[in-house]
Amino acid sequence: MIRWLRPFVFPALLLVALEIWARTVGAGSDAVAPPSAALRAFAAALVDGSLLAATGFTLASAALGLLVGGGLGVALGTLLGLSPRASRLGFVSVELLRPVPSVALIPLAMLVFGFGLRMEISVVAFACMWPMAMLTQAAAQQVEPRLLEVARALQMSAWQRFAWIVGPAMVPRLFVALRLGVAIALVVAVTVEIAANPSGMGYAMMIAQQSLDPALMLAWLLWIGVVGFAINAAATGLQQHVARRMGEGRP
Repeated sequence: MIRWLRPFVFPALLLVALEIWARTVGAGSDAVAPPSAALRAFAAALVDGSLLAATGFTLASAALGLLVGGGLGVALGTLLGLSPRASRLGFVSVELLRPVPSVALIPLAMLVFGFGLRMEISVVAFACMWPMAMLTQAAAQQVEPRLLEVARALQMSAWQRFAWIVGPAMVPRLFVALRLGVAIALVVAVTVEIAANPSGMGYAMMIAQQSLDPALMLAWLLWIGVVGFAINAAATGLQQHVARRMGEGRP
């Protein structure tokens, strides 16, 4: 039991230090609130339903953006990793688009989709696609060449090669890409909401800041951190579960 609690000791000490500082040095400040006040603001947001509504919108945007961007990234990365010719032909295009900051697409996405879910999904998808593509390409390039030779000897179609040989060989490395994509999706979704989209957790935090309500702003900030931690823990658990299942399936 104590071993499980150890990782939470340092965050708890930080919260205690912030509580003491906010009640002494920062007492009466319009910019800082003690964690106890943030906890009360969090409870109020939970009761009135705004917490769940904003959280649901952000998570839906991040998940759909990750689904679209991740799917495109895996497809592109697999193609570039397995086909040297495609890698050479697409090198310039990929290297031109990959460094573009996702938030720089917000004005274009607003013109195309307007405010709302579709705009946020498009920006999140663009942000997730490139790291997923690069990691998938590296995973595809590291597939054992003898496996591909077996696939060619068996005259498998492209889909059969991916489903039966290439895909399973890439799974462990794809989970690394998935965990990175999950983190990027949440960060970009919240950023889009702060910058442009009047919905979700990022927008709620910005409204709290503009309303000079530091307790509610801190509550949202801590809640976003908790949500991110829970999502990463779920992705890690899924990765470990799949690794165990694959290990059990081996002779």
